[in-house]
Amino acid sequence: MYTIKISKRVLIVFIGMLFYTISCSDDILDQTNPNVITPNSFWNTEEDAEKGIIGAYSPFTNIWYYTRFEIFTSDYRDDVVNGFNTSERTAVGYFSGTSESNATFWVWSAMYQCVTRANEVLFNVPNIEMDADYKDNILGEAYFIRAFNYFNLVNNWLNVPLITTPISEIEQPNLIEQADPAEVWALIESDLKNAQALLPDSWSADDVGRVTSGAATGMLGKVFLYQEKYAEAKAEFEKVMDGRYQLAEDYTHNFTEAYENNVESLFEIQLISDGNSGWGADAPGVGKGAAFQPDLAPKGFTNQDGMRINEWVLDLYNDETTVNGEMDPRAFATLFFNSNDSTEYRGRYLKSRTYGNKTYAEALSEDGTDIFANKYLDWEYNGFTESQQLGWYGSGNNVRILRYADILLMFAEAEFMLNGSSQAALDAINQVRERADMPPHASITMQDIEDERVKELSLERTRYFDLLRWDRVVERIVNNPELKSESAGTSAYKAGREYIAIPQNEIDGNPNFKQNPGY
Repeated sequence: MYTIKISKRVLIVFIGMLFYTISCSDDILDQTNPNVITPNSFWNTEEDAEKGIIGAYSPFTNIWYYTRFEIFTSDYRDDVVNGFNTSERTAVGYFSGTSESNATFWVWSAMYQCVTRANEVLFNVPNIEMDADYKDNILGEAYFIRAFNYFNLVNNWLNVPLITTPISEIEQPNLIEQADPAEVWALIESDLKNAQALLPDSWSADDVGRVTSGAATGMLGKVFLYQEKYAEAKAEFEKVMDGRYQLAEDYTHNFTEAYENNVESLFEIQLISDGNSGWGADAPGVGKGAAFQPDLAPKGFTNQDGMRINEWVLDLYNDETTVNGEMDPRAFATLFFNSNDSTEYRGRYLKSRTYGNKTYAEALSEDGTDIFANKYLDWEYNGFTESQQLGWYGSGNNVRILRYADILLMFAEAEFMLNGSSQAALDAINQVRERADMPPHASITMQDIEDERVKELSLERTRYFDLLRWDRVVERIVNNPELKSESAGTSAYKAGREYIAIPQNEIDGNPNFKQNPGY
């Protein structure tokens, strides 16, 4: 995808101009500038359609979204992460976010940028004379992008406006109402089914990273699972368990720049380290690297507040050993902790190391007990010595959004809900465990599935939403304030604050908008 995105992103900024018209009452000034892009001069060619869809991807790489701030609305809210200090970034994680928080508004805005641009593509591209198959592919991408962002919006804010046409086609956009969440879920399902039918199975090497039918199918299964439509979810997961995806041989490869877009990946956000900095997404010269890494890095390797990992996560990894009697190798890939243990894994000895290949004692102290993150830091393959060694956007490590391991675990959950500890459920979860050299389960409970998701997927933007869909946020986080002890505990919680406050500027600008309960 970035072959296109980087080479043409200088053009994407002009897409915003499509939402504006120019008028002047003086005839002498009422002239047509042939160099200005307008709605009438743009959506006319296949090249325009391609620029439009690449523009719809662009907000994903905004610092307001996956290059950084989204992590505060996902990982920083769960029971794994204990964010330091009480900034507006960590506030949502301890239920003290406000409707005026910049971080809240920024993430909301980036998601709706994706929705708005997808709507423009879906509205205009059908009228363009171009290759029919490529037109279908582009429309499929737009359906996926809209569905994916509404999935994020409804899970973060619940009561969101449902906009499916360009703003220019809405008579009074400032009077749009928030939709019933059920309507949003219905649109997500419909869009993903459309995407599934229109997207290709794969793209050329120049377009790697653009969404595929497999990504749409996997997301559709996830959407069904979140709504407890277990039979429908299982059916979709089975479609992508047909051999087209596989578990990467080495678990650790899933979180390094060297092994991006591998056989396990259904969808990931394409990031690049190009030496640029600055905020935004569309403008030329703006950074599109992994600026969230300083928010994961251990103390001493970041200039941000940072966080630590709660002790129960390491305890969970320690509950059982590999078939060779060693520690789960996923612990070393995920965490940085005070230990001299090692695990032989895929021809290497995994140990607790961080930037600069430093041990805990070398990096911090010999008797320290804090646990920090290691996933995505990529020091082993890129040789980084700190989180911002090459600048704020110094890492080009992609954000993995949907992996085949997640598909297998979600399938196991759907199957378990339908048929209990069946052979099919066991086969799925045991594939994931086998890759980590963990012994197979002979039978499973729902707790086993939950625990496996923690071991496999921590720090991958999934845990909070698992707790939310299982209705366990209060039980698991609110009732355990020590999990947020590094900020302000959980005393700010009020019923409804499982979801984020609607941004205040949206409330102020639309008399039909109502604030979420609890705020």
